Amino acid sequence: MAEGYTPRLRAEYDDVIRASMMKEFGYKNPMLVPRLDKIVLNMGVGEAVGDSKKVRAAQADLEAIAGQKALTTHAHNSIAGFKVREGMALGCKVTLRKVRMYEFLDRLVTVALPRVRDFRGLNTKSFDGNGNYALGIKEHIVFPEINYDQVDQIWGMDVVVCTTAKTDEEARALLKGFNFPFRTQ
Repeated sequence: MAEGYTPRLRAEYDDVIRASMMKEFGYKNPMLVPRLDKIVLNMGVGEAVGDSKKVRAAQADLEAIAGQKALTTHAHNSIAGFKVREGMALGCKVTLRKVRMYEFLDRLVTVALPRVRDFRGLNTKSFDGNGNYALGIKEHIVFPEINYDQVDQIWGMDVVVCTTAKTDEEARALLKGFNFPFRTQ
């Protein structure tokens, strides 16, 4: 990425969203306005118990979606019922910040979510009480970076959007400013 490059959504936040939130919530200082902190992508690969190559395939797909290296997650405890041993690779995750975070958010809202089958909007109850929002995607192939013909298995993924908001109401207003397609009750 070129030096001095500002993602489209970051410019929108600086120019429009911050001002509208200052007006809506009555902030006196622009630094008090909530902002995006990070986005965490996670893929749990339960089938890895039988075949460890599946974690590497999921990791490659997650790296293509995120644009940076994915970290492998391992089991903390052994669970005999699931045939899981301590230290076994069971998934992968990526934490996005700054430019990559805004680029991913842009692709998520404008490209990936509209490609989800039977999409009726995001649930407004998926906030955690501290201004963070979590959503699950059932098929990772909705992202344009994934070539559907080369995918041997479809995995779900979790997307957690962490903000600096103190309340869910502030976080909801922030994400609505980024055009999150929330369901209308």
